[in-house]
Amino acid sequence: MGKQLFLKKNREFLQVYQQGKSKADRYLVLYVLRRKDEDGVRFGLSVGRKLGKAVRRNRVRRRLREICRRLGPSLLPGYWLVIVARPAAAEADYHTLAASLRKLLQKNGLLAEEGSRK
Repeated sequence: MGKQLFLKKNREFLQVYQQGKSKADRYLVLYVLRRKDEDGVRFGLSVGRKLGKAVRRNRVRRRLREICRRLGPSLLPGYWLVIVARPAAAEADYHTLAASLRKLLQKNGLLAEEGSRK
């Protein structure tokens, strides 16, 4: 999975925030935008300063990036997703964040193979 897996440009993030729908839990907020011109799924990550200093933010970002890479193949194609980490995510471990994101994806009906990956 190459660089096309992630959203990079500010206008892409703004488009998802303005036109997409959101679901949230204690650790994450997930914004979803349907893109009919996309043949895959692209992720955007937002980890703000409320999570702590750079070391903590980067740890959360690395964990979320790996979770996205692993979940990517099991998602329905044609979506842009932006994941916003809440302050509680700084204290969460990898498995807690993965379960949180999986739950939010299921709420949006984006998992193609529900139950096959845990």
